[in-house]
Amino acid sequence: MAPSVERARAAFARRAWREALEAFSAVGGRATLDAADLERMAVCAYLAGEDGAAVEAWEGAHRAASEADDVDRSVRCAFWLALVLMLQGRTAQAGGWLARGERVADEAGRDCPGVEYLLIPRFLGVLEVDPTAAGELAARAAGWGRRFHDADLRAFGTLAEGQALIRMGDSVRGTARLDEVMVSVTAGEVGPVTAGIVYCAVILECMQLFDLERAAEWTDALSAWCDAQPDLVPYRGQCLVHRSQLQQAAGRWGDAVATVRAACRQLTEPPHPALGLAHYQEAELHRLVGAFAEAEAEYREASRHGYHPMPGLALLQLARGDGGDAAATIRRALAETAHRLQRPALLAAAVEILRATGDVAGARGAADELATIASTSSSPVLRAMAAQATGAVLVAEGGVAAALVELRAAATAWRSLRMPYEAARAAVLLGLACTALGDRTSAALEFDEARAVFTELGALPDLDRLTTLTRGLVVGGVGVPGAGRRAGLSTREREVLARVAAGETNREIASALTISEHTVGRHLENIFAKLGVTSRAAATAYAYEHDLL
Repeated sequence: MAPSVERARAAFARRAWREALEAFSAVGGRATLDAADLERMAVCAYLAGEDGAAVEAWEGAHRAASEADDVDRSVRCAFWLALVLMLQGRTAQAGGWLARGERVADEAGRDCPGVEYLLIPRFLGVLEVDPTAAGELAARAAGWGRRFHDADLRAFGTLAEGQALIRMGDSVRGTARLDEVMVSVTAGEVGPVTAGIVYCAVILECMQLFDLERAAEWTDALSAWCDAQPDLVPYRGQCLVHRSQLQQAAGRWGDAVATVRAACRQLTEPPHPALGLAHYQEAELHRLVGAFAEAEAEYREASRHGYHPMPGLALLQLARGDGGDAAATIRRALAETAHRLQRPALLAAAVEILRATGDVAGARGAADELATIASTSSSPVLRAMAAQATGAVLVAEGGVAAALVELRAAATAWRSLRMPYEAARAAVLLGLACTALGDRTSAALEFDEARAVFTELGALPDLDRLTTLTRGLVVGGVGVPGAGRRAGLSTREREVLARVAAGETNREIASALTISEHTVGRHLENIFAKLGVTSRAAATAYAYEHDLL
């Protein structure tokens, strides 16, 4: 049977997007389709991942609607063109279609929902510079959506209200709006193009708020909706990058690599503003498995495409043994980053880097700021990050008992969030704290737990570091001098430190080394000064963490 418009419409109704697109195309193209069918064709093309065909079809629908004096459809098509082009980073073309839609609406002088759709691009234009004004536009769009019983317009308006509230610092009410709009998406109340755009915007907001739990929950809820439409290309561009980040957090590193590579392919032609973020995410995954050359290349690509590769690049420097460069890099990144939601990842990295390079005071400052940010956030991820950072600094300062409380809280949170890599890193710190208290049995349990996770994930740099940390435990305590020379310790100071780490008192050390207790005390003062610590427990933790035994 020859292809027909009826067949195309039937496929569209079944949400068989690829079949519908082919059927509409076979009818004879844009010249033989009316505005409504051209709009359906544009939707099919967009959902099947054929963005170029979608733009052409929406352009045709706009012209056909204008010729038929269908102002509502004409303006709505201009909106979709402006929004899709804006999401692709083609801002000049998007602005042109937005201007045309506004001119058509002004000339017609009619009330219709299509006119109010134009509030959404205007909202996006002022969101970052004037969130209060953006909030007013969002409320107006949502109100018009309710008035006209237009589910898509209401969804865009509600989403925009949430985004504006978050920019104004009200993340509780803002995320409530995000949840509200996602309910309409998963309930099938909005159109499929709107559903995909809303979902990606919600995930972006959740990731910026470190609300990975909410992002993962909505991703799972949307899966059934996507599975019912096999032709659908639901995850695009930046949305794919955030999906990769969620897969990484869940310990699905192989899936995360495949997803971010797909994002890079989608974002490359034409170059999208999120391409730098995609390269950064791929660099992070390379760094975690020890592919340092590949990571450096991807960090460079991220920078080339306008994304500042921090804190990953500084952590790569540390992993390569360039602690001084890493410290300078992370300090510079913090100095030039003022946005409150951009600082937590930098602060967590600063704690790790500054501790490793002996700047305990600097690490304390970073941990305290991170704790302050987390105290005003509802994000369990931020609270776990802050607890782990505080615990790590307390270990370095010698407050090991207090450190255990913070680190246990972090480890519990990571397990609850199902983030295995972070839980394993917390276990390493717990092992160091137990070691500093002389509880080597518990330390071995923590280290073994971390080793199993690192092995499963393929986190080779963490495995290598863990082998170094546990070397003294494996050989039974008083290790052999060697790496301690890096800290400037003399042979006698390394001997004293090894016996301190083994839990010996000053008297026992003096007896074993045939020196006076006073001399042992002087050696300890020198050791503390060279390591930048103030207690035996802190010196022990530092020694194990930096392979000084």
